Amino acid sequence: MNQSERDLEAGEIVEVPGLERWQVYQRLRELEIPCWCATGQPLRVQIRTPAAATQLWSVFRQLQAPRQEQISWLERCWRKKC
Repeated sequence: MNQSERDLEAGEIVEVPGLERWQVYQRLRELEIPCWCATGQPLRVQIRTPAAATQLWSVFRQLQAPRQEQISWLERCWRKKC
Protein backbone atom coordinates (compact mmCIF):
# COMPACT_ATOMS: atom_id res chain seq x y z
CA MET A 1 0.00 0.00 0.00
CA ASN A 2 1.53 3.34 -1.02
CA GLN A 3 1.37 6.60 0.96
CA SER A 4 -1.61 8.04 -0.93
CA GLU A 5 -3.60 4.86 -0.27
CA ARG A 6 -2.77 5.01 3.45
CA ASP A 7 -3.74 8.70 3.56
CA LEU A 8 -7.11 7.87 2.05
CA GLU A 9 -7.98 4.98 4.35
CA ALA A 10 -10.15 7.33 6.39
CA GLY A 11 -11.72 8.80 3.24
CA GLU A 12 -15.20 8.30 1.93
CA ILE A 13 -15.84 5.67 -0.73
CA VAL A 14 -17.73 7.21 -3.60
CA GLU A 15 -19.41 4.92 -6.12
CA VAL A 16 -19.17 6.50 -9.56
CA PRO A 17 -19.83 4.51 -12.74
CA GLY A 18 -17.46 4.11 -15.71
CA LEU A 19 -16.30 7.23 -17.50
CA GLU A 20 -17.90 9.56 -14.98
CA ARG A 21 -15.58 8.16 -12.32
CA TRP A 22 -12.56 9.34 -14.31
CA GLN A 23 -14.09 12.81 -14.80
CA VAL A 24 -14.85 13.13 -11.08
CA TYR A 25 -11.33 11.95 -10.19
CA GLN A 26 -9.68 14.44 -12.57
CA ARG A 27 -11.79 17.37 -11.35
CA LEU A 28 -11.17 16.57 -7.68
CA ARG A 29 -7.42 16.43 -8.38
CA GLU A 30 -7.68 19.86 -10.06
CA LEU A 31 -9.41 21.12 -6.90
CA GLU A 32 -6.60 19.56 -4.82
CA ILE A 33 -9.00 17.28 -2.97
CA PRO A 34 -7.18 14.07 -2.03
CA CYS A 35 -8.58 11.13 -3.94
CA TRP A 36 -7.46 7.76 -5.26
CA CYS A 37 -8.89 5.28 -7.68
CA ALA A 38 -7.67 1.95 -9.05
CA THR A 39 -8.92 -0.05 -12.00
CA GLY A 40 -12.16 -1.79 -11.09
CA GLN A 41 -12.29 -0.17 -7.64
CA PRO A 42 -14.52 2.62 -6.29
CA LEU A 43 -13.25 6.15 -6.15
CA ARG A 44 -12.02 7.08 -2.67
CA VAL A 45 -12.20 10.72 -1.61
CA GLN A 46 -10.87 12.29 1.55
CA ILE A 47 -13.23 14.98 2.79
CA ARG A 48 -11.84 16.96 5.71
CA THR A 49 -13.61 20.31 5.39
CA PRO A 50 -17.08 21.62 4.60
CA ALA A 51 -15.58 23.33 1.53
CA ALA A 52 -14.28 20.00 0.20
CA ALA A 53 -17.70 18.40 0.78
CA THR A 54 -19.36 21.26 -1.11
CA GLN A 55 -16.90 20.94 -3.97
CA LEU A 56 -17.53 17.18 -4.18
CA TRP A 57 -21.28 17.83 -4.27
CA SER A 58 -20.79 20.43 -7.00
CA VAL A 59 -18.69 18.07 -9.14
CA PHE A 60 -21.40 15.40 -8.90
CA ARG A 61 -24.12 17.94 -9.67
CA GLN A 62 -22.32 19.05 -12.83
CA LEU A 63 -22.17 15.46 -14.09
CA GLN A 64 -25.62 14.28 -13.03
CA ALA A 65 -27.98 17.24 -13.37
CA PRO A 66 -29.64 17.72 -16.74
CA ARG A 67 -28.18 20.56 -18.80
CA GLN A 68 -31.38 22.65 -18.62
CA GLU A 69 -31.44 22.35 -14.83
CA GLN A 70 -27.86 23.60 -14.64
CA ILE A 71 -28.65 26.52 -16.94
CA SER A 72 -31.68 27.49 -14.83
CA TRP A 73 -29.60 27.28 -11.65
CA LEU A 74 -26.89 29.55 -13.11
CA GLU A 75 -29.47 32.06 -14.34
CA ARG A 76 -31.03 32.22 -10.86
CA CYS A 77 -27.56 32.81 -9.35
CA TRP A 78 -26.81 35.60 -11.81
CA ARG A 79 -30.18 37.30 -11.14
CA LYS A 80 -29.54 37.31 -7.38
CA LYS A 81 -26.21 39.12 -7.81
CA CYS A 82 -27.68 41.95 -9.89
